[in-house]
Amino acid sequence: MKNKFTVENAAILLIDHQQGTIKLARNLPREEIVQNTRALARTAVETKMPLILTSSMEANFQGLLLDDLQIIAPEAYEKRIKRPGVVDCWEYEDFKSAVKATGKKKLIMAGLTNDVCIVFPAISAVEDGYEVQVVVDAGGSPTMLADETSTRRMERHGVTLTSTNQAMAELANSWSEGVGHTIQTIMYQEILSKFLEA
Repeated sequence: MKNKFTVENAAILLIDHQQGTIKLARNLPREEIVQNTRALARTAVETKMPLILTSSMEANFQGLLLDDLQIIAPEAYEKRIKRPGVVDCWEYEDFKSAVKATGKKKLIMAGLTNDVCIVFPAISAVEDGYEVQVVVDAGGSPTMLADETSTRRMERHGVTLTSTNQAMAELANSWSEGVGHTIQTIMYQEILSKFLEA
């Protein structure tokens, strides 16, 4: 596959994975969203990819970012971009500047919710010349219809939709060497072990 996303050429952006906001994501089980978000954060940290976290209105119902992110990525959490309420985080200069500072033009993005928090910045980033993959199962929406509508809208604007396993497999490139072994271990611990135990 040409033009592959790799740990060297991509950054991971996790948008508004907050303790209150996750309650609005009803089309997927909370546990699934959390495990997939954990897997993406761990992949960034353990392969030394740039990881940018952002939150919106932490003092309101949205709350702080998930405890999992605070534990897995303490440095990124400390540097998180705290927005005062700008819906499209791409329009918030501190966030956009942090993305630019990574020097990466390929972005793997996930957010809560898919129908509000991720749809707009994903489209905005594409319009600014970035290649964007949105990990749809590391987010969710209040209804299935809301989720489908947002994913269709993103696709129409050139956003590539992906899943957590698919994004991690693309980054891994080979399970048996280099970062691939690290990513496979994360995938097993966070996601696959739950299927294999069933």
